Amino acid sequence: MTQRCSWPKNERNIKYHDEEWGVPVFDDQRHFEFLTLESAQAGLSWDTVLKKREAYREAFCHFDPVQVSAFTASDLESLAQNPGLIRHPKKLSAAVTNAGLFLEIQSEFGSFSDYIWRFVDGKPICNAWQSMGDIPASSPESDALSKDLKKRGFKFVGSIICYSHLQAAGLINDHLVDCFRYEEIRKTHSQL
Repeated sequence: MTQRCSWPKNERNIKYHDEEWGVPVFDDQRHFEFLTLESAQAGLSWDTVLKKREAYREAFCHFDPVQVSAFTASDLESLAQNPGLIRHPKKLSAAVTNAGLFLEIQSEFGSFSDYIWRFVDGKPICNAWQSMGDIPASSPESDALSKDLKKRGFKFVGSIICYSHLQAAGLINDHLVDCFRYEEIRKTHSQL
């Protein structure tokens, strides 16, 4: 049996872990997707969010920040009635607010990817954790990212959410050293 991190407990999480988690992301739409989903996760399990991912893709125009930033109060009311989403009104509203601010970052830095990779000096951080208990909930990088995003007006972007984003989008490799993905991801770092 393949050795992997211990947190994936079902097929959906195993697929996400084995194919996506920790792979370096440079695509802005993908960054917006992860940021939106991680903001929705606040206080919930990642599995809850993954279950609803397809409904989010449909409701949020495949995470096109231009379209999402144009959502109206009426659109938000419709989203709040969608059983496929986490219907927390402030989280739904935050996604729309964050979309507009995401576009401002793109305008200022050329891309959101260029902006966010600055927080790790353009190179992924490759940790060497032995157990899940070793992995922190935040880091100096996520603290700095959270502070900057909040200063720009983003909502639901605390340091823990930002750390989750850095992990998911491959800016930080937090696969355990005995996980088969650890070396695979580490090798992609040398190609960047």
